[in-house]
Amino acid sequence: MTNRQALWAVIITSTLLRVAWGASLGPDTNEAYHFLYTRHPDLSYFDHPPMVALVAALGLKLARGVSLVLSLRAAFIVLFAGSSWLMAKLTSRFYGPMAGVLAALALNVAGYFGLVVGTFAEPDGPLLFFWILTLDRLAVALASPERLWSWLGVGLAWGGALLSKYHAVLLPVGAGLYLILWPAARRCLRTPGPYLALAVGLVLFAPVIGWNATHAWVSFLFQGLRAVPLHRAMFQLDRLAEAVIAQVLFLFPWIWAALMRILVRLIRRGPRDWMEGEAFLACHAVPAFALFLGVSTFRHIMPSWPLIGFIAVMPMLGRDWSDRLADRPEQQWRRLAAMTMAPVAVAVMVSAHSYFGLFQASQGWPLGLVAPGGDPTLDPILWDQVARKLERRHLLDEPGTFLFTSDWRDSAQLGFATQGRVPVACFVRDSRSFTYWSRPEDWVGRDGIFVGSKDGPNPVNAYARFFDRIEPLGAFNVVRASVPVRTVRLFRCVRQTRAFPFGYSSHPGP
Repeated sequence: MTNRQALWAVIITSTLLRVAWGASLGPDTNEAYHFLYTRHPDLSYFDHPPMVALVAALGLKLARGVSLVLSLRAAFIVLFAGSSWLMAKLTSRFYGPMAGVLAALALNVAGYFGLVVGTFAEPDGPLLFFWILTLDRLAVALASPERLWSWLGVGLAWGGALLSKYHAVLLPVGAGLYLILWPAARRCLRTPGPYLALAVGLVLFAPVIGWNATHAWVSFLFQGLRAVPLHRAMFQLDRLAEAVIAQVLFLFPWIWAALMRILVRLIRRGPRDWMEGEAFLACHAVPAFALFLGVSTFRHIMPSWPLIGFIAVMPMLGRDWSDRLADRPEQQWRRLAAMTMAPVAVAVMVSAHSYFGLFQASQGWPLGLVAPGGDPTLDPILWDQVARKLERRHLLDEPGTFLFTSDWRDSAQLGFATQGRVPVACFVRDSRSFTYWSRPEDWVGRDGIFVGSKDGPNPVNAYARFFDRIEPLGAFNVVRASVPVRTVRLFRCVRQTRAFPFGYSSHPGP
């Protein structure tokens, strides 16, 4: 088998497995939320730039006729196949085609990237694709800095990354660090190419800037403030340890350890002894690690935030695996086979749990480790049953009636489950993009159906002063594998009398 054939075998096999994996699970909360992005097209959104909505909408259009959740994920699965190809191409530039195939394999078997980024409708999928594309185009442009077409490609790729996720601001930081450490590359600064690339990227990003300018910079502030230390935050090493452990689990320990060995080896050798490819890749890995692991010493961070830094290390991992195959082929093939089966086994277990609750504490099984309240695989089942219950009670057919919850996550799942048949609102201060998808006064004079799925005190009581009266419509249990796992309560809130002040103070004009 040639290297080209091996690469296509990796891409096609992993894509087919990812389709099966994507078809076996309902949408997580973020995916349901991003589905609503496609129902409210805009230049940007509260949480993210618009690329996640564009990719999701493309999948929904092209995969129409299959299940809604698989259609939502379809374009992201295809995009990850493109990311795998780009990883092989980037790696081949530095270390040859065999290393390229193995780097693409590493990307597919690294837990978070292969299972989540490669399948789910999240902004990380487009970010990954355009991140690798930017690195690849930048490597080409630096080899021939006088060619403006190459720099135009860099700008277009970086613009795509900026439209995917704000992490992309770190790409020029990595490029700048490389120019500092590798003097021979600085000749590009005497050409118009780098400045053209920056200009093109910012022009593509301009709609997001414009949207933020008319919405009190809410998205930039929301995401930016999550990446800075809290007021009077104390330095705590245990939070850094927590972030590192999360990386280990998200990537799988064996992949994380292999990538970290490369980084430690580079640090020991020092920048003066790095080869050109190592310098280029290491400089694009450092900014994400430095920023997010630094922030983690003062506050909790999302485990996925620093992981984009490992993308630039994977070509070097492909090189190491290629060298080991040359030295000890049988032993290395066995290792690669075991690493390939690991994400498949995880996917099978998660799918089985989502249907049968194998690890659900309420089942009473020896493996009952996950409490229903913290089980993300339960959400699609819960809200699908809620939608069916509302349908049977004809609550989706009442003119002028809307649905609402007290949590943006619940409203997102409810909106996906009902597929837009009834307007869905979110009556809470932190209503995310729901703030901009309707106005508080839009609901005045209408009846609302409140759907409560949380345990504890009933939040519907907080809305009593906004309606003429509130009437209980009953409660029912959500069931998985014949076991009740959650109680849902329904209330009719009759004729809203005044606007509920949901959302943020930066509500846009008409």
